[in-house]
Amino acid sequence: MSLPLVVEPAELEQHLHDAGILIIDLCRPEVYVRGHIPGAAHLEYAQIVAACPPVMGLLPDGAQLSRALSGIGLTPERHVVAYDDEGGGMASRLLWTLDAVGHRHFSLLNGGIQAWHNEDHTGHSGIIRPQHSVYKVSGEKRSLADAEYVMAPLVDPRTVVLDACSPNEYFGLTRTALRNGHMPGAVNLDWGFAMDPGRNLRIKPAEELRGTLHGLGITPDKEVIVHCHSHHRSAYTYVVLKALGYAKVKAYAGSWSEWGNRNDTPVEAGQAVLAA
Repeated sequence: MSLPLVVEPAELEQHLHDAGILIIDLCRPEVYVRGHIPGAAHLEYAQIVAACPPVMGLLPDGAQLSRALSGIGLTPERHVVAYDDEGGGMASRLLWTLDAVGHRHFSLLNGGIQAWHNEDHTGHSGIIRPQHSVYKVSGEKRSLADAEYVMAPLVDPRTVVLDACSPNEYFGLTRTALRNGHMPGAVNLDWGFAMDPGRNLRIKPAEELRGTLHGLGITPDKEVIVHCHSHHRSAYTYVVLKALGYAKVKAYAGSWSEWGNRNDTPVEAGQAVLAA
């Protein structure tokens, strides 16, 4: 089975009955029950994240992920197509998780359930009960960065930290942690910038996105580390970068919920640098 990283609804509809495809719905439960893609199994977002308050959005341990992925019937050879009802953040978090643990076959449905419904593709209501599998998560975590990993390259010109939070969060105007602002040198691009509301929340055209990214100094030759507050929004940014051909992308899962609540991490808010 070969589908692109970002798949269009019309292309997915042609493969709805392919046994090699596993469609996963990460919409709100009430949205899923009201209408979902035929054959799609529902997955609660909480099953693929872990927390150690105040730090949120951590990658769960192997046992938790194995249970979650076995519960939706995943096997190593199946190709996952994920979607949600918010533009792709939760679906992308699943895809990043799969990438982190070594599952290489996955796609994001471009536009999610909005595009599917608004463009009159086949829908089903009710609940699909997937047949459970035995899926063992490996120890591989190739796309994961921790705080120490992020700290080292803050002044490395070969690496750029991309903050996918809102501008108010980036400049420390919105309180989300004990210390608010951004990492020194981090570049801000709100995750929602990549969505096109005029095309059912599809990803904007590649050339437009590449132009914006290049203007911010985010070029494919660099390693890019993405984060937000809990690696929910930045998971979408991660998938968008991958779709644009950025090969060296990692995500800081603890994100600002960890960085902003530590006392040994450098923080900038506006032009002022807060002491670590």
